Amino acid sequence: MPDWMMLSEWPWLYSYGGLFILALLAASLLPLGSEWLLLVLLSQQLDPLALWLVASAGNTLGSVLNYAIGYYAADRVIARQQSQANISRWQQAERWFGRYGIWSMLLAWLPVVGDLLTLVAGVLRANFPLFLLLVAIGKAARYAVLVAGFDYMMG
Repeated sequence: MPDWMMLSEWPWLYSYGGLFILALLAASLLPLGSEWLLLVLLSQQLDPLALWLVASAGNTLGSVLNYAIGYYAADRVIARQQSQANISRWQQAERWFGRYGIWSMLLAWLPVVGDLLTLVAGVLRANFPLFLLLVAIGKAARYAVLVAGFDYMMG
């Protein structure tokens, strides 16, 4: 395995800042997840409330970036996302947004489809303050469940 792929070579990742960056990137269209790092940091007895806030903020900001990409580059983004590999996920995100509108942002925490939902919201120029509120609620709830579940399992 190349050195750059070894997590031990990235000690900064195991911090509040690392969690923020990974949570932000995980909410982008990149195939990443931040839940594992949250659990690792919880196991190192870092402050659960601070970890919850950092992960929620980073993940919400990542969704805001997706919204901005959709808003400002709608035509290009749609063309890229409609590659053969992503067309069914893109169509599913469009259907959910078409059916549930802005309220589908409560599902923005879902892997893959949630990221596309936030992009679709930008393309369709959904009400941004409501978008932000709903995305933040969904993301924060998901991380709260992880923190509570960890506490319960370790308690």
